[in-house]
Amino acid sequence: MDATTETMSVERTLSIDASPEAVWEFLVDPDKATRWMGQTCTFEAEPGGLYRCEVIPGHTARGEFVELDAPHRLVFTWGWENEERTPPGSSTVEIELVEIERLLDSQSGTPQHRDQPLRAGAVNASAQQRMTAMISSVRGGSGGWRRRPVS
Repeated sequence: MDATTETMSVERTLSIDASPEAVWEFLVDPDKATRWMGQTCTFEAEPGGLYRCEVIPGHTARGEFVELDAPHRLVFTWGWENEERTPPGSSTVEIELVEIERLLDSQSGTPQHRDQPLRAGAVNASAQQRMTAMISSVRGGSGGWRRRPVS
């Protein structure tokens, strides 16, 4: 990514009526992940391992796992194959799962998607909305997106 490219963060907070362990599996198990975010996924869920998911034909997200603290924190890089504006590994997704009053609640703006080029943000935010809605639909939940420029 060009050093002069302006980036932004997209933050999402939601509550899911499920344990952190249950939600964790939908984030790191490729079979469960394809139930809500893609057609095929290949995950090597360990630091440095491959994160790859064909969302729709011709649109494949790819990156690598950075941090896995099951079932509390997941960090991976992300981008689109064959896409110059947001190439594989050019942005970072951080997810924190915190159990609060028997509801799973992601705190501190997670999942958070950092370092996205502004032009790609609307497309990526839409895809993340679908992702979060599908996780939420696993057990029932709600939430809303907020965007803020990175300072």
